[in-house]
Amino acid sequence: MGITSELAAEARATRWDDLPPDVQQVARQCLLDWLGCTIAGSQEPLAAILRTEVAGADAAGQATLIGSGGRTGALTAALVNGAVGHALDFDDTHATMSGHPTVPVLPAALAVAERDGRSGTELLAALVAGIELECRLGALMAVPHYRVGWHATATFGTFGAAAAAAHLLDLDPQQWGCALGLAGSQAAGVKSNFGTMTKPFHAGRAAQSGLLAALLARGGYTANPDIVEVAQGFAAVAGGGKALDVGRLDAWKGRWAVRETLFKYHAACYLTHASINAVATLARDEPFDVAQVEAVEIRIEPGALDVCNIAEPRTGLEGKFSLRATAAMTLLGDDMADLATYSDRRVTDSAVVALRDRVQVVGDPAEPPMHATVALRLRDGGERRRSVDTNVPAEDLDWQEGLLQAKFVGLVRPVLGEAAATELVDRVATVTSASDLTDLIRLASAG
Repeated sequence: MGITSELAAEARATRWDDLPPDVQQVARQCLLDWLGCTIAGSQEPLAAILRTEVAGADAAGQATLIGSGGRTGALTAALVNGAVGHALDFDDTHATMSGHPTVPVLPAALAVAERDGRSGTELLAALVAGIELECRLGALMAVPHYRVGWHATATFGTFGAAAAAAHLLDLDPQQWGCALGLAGSQAAGVKSNFGTMTKPFHAGRAAQSGLLAALLARGGYTANPDIVEVAQGFAAVAGGGKALDVGRLDAWKGRWAVRETLFKYHAACYLTHASINAVATLARDEPFDVAQVEAVEIRIEPGALDVCNIAEPRTGLEGKFSLRATAAMTLLGDDMADLATYSDRRVTDSAVVALRDRVQVVGDPAEPPMHATVALRLRDGGERRRSVDTNVPAEDLDWQEGLLQAKFVGLVRPVLGEAAATELVDRVATVTSASDLTDLIRLASAG
């Protein structure tokens, strides 16, 4: 069995009742977190553009736009919901994938599940199947693929979306191979668009392209079923010149990628979170007058410099990808979970800029991914140093549940109100008993 066939067979065999309880719980948490980010993201300018320029021309009425409540064809809904879900860059992430696992997969699965009247467990099983496939592909390719400039959420996410849709559409093995072959020819997205509306567009396009791949495969469309490993295939073209090490797949036997999902509690690029946490911890545990800060040094894994090192951000969106700006705002006491923190006005505020310009970012190969060491030097000669690792999945899932529910209500309350936000939390908690998703989608789309 080739690599593509092995990935497909494992995803196709995913069944909700066979999943361990902790994997089931994290899958529900992925759904909750994505819904919250998408409902809040529906208020962003890029969401309005997509609704006007794309969704407005598609009145098929097969699937719902989360947050806004409009109805479109399934492919359009996957595009819009995927882009809107990533608009705030507040959705979950995964170290193995080097990207955001839920946002390209769930919109594709949700569009099919709503259109075809599938149950809550069928939706979540498809989500798990898609995340497992894209993360295993990430285990094979992610580091060289990502470092050369590909956006893994867009590329691996297209495969994940195709897998989730194929799972819900009950494709046979041959159709699965064609769906992934089609995904491989559509997978695209480059990191040079980080800090713009196009980064979220990548997620939406991945969701739409993956769904399209599965639909075409169901109809008999052909593609190379060995697309990952074949000569001039996906890995050869987009793998950064590195040979595939199939042993990396063996390391995932009996292991669930979903369980290692990392959730965001700051509304910025996840690679800024370690330094944000380090600064915040220093300010809390070793108080100092921020006016006395003479210099700040952030040491971080060198690959992060190509992702979140916009030195002089001009917009709130660019600020989400600036280690210097996020460190400065944290020092000034800004709430980094508050969406309003990332405004054009705040990022370019004179106090933020003055402190930002005292921050130096250093790429250090000794720093592991998603890890940072922050050193503060004060004017009186005093120094503070703290290291933080954010590549640690939660062990206590009930504790994580509480954090995610609070985050969800904070995101959804301004859009749909307190009552709807609270009821949605309950609906997600009981989604596995739902025979269809009508009530959940109605509550999430009442804006």
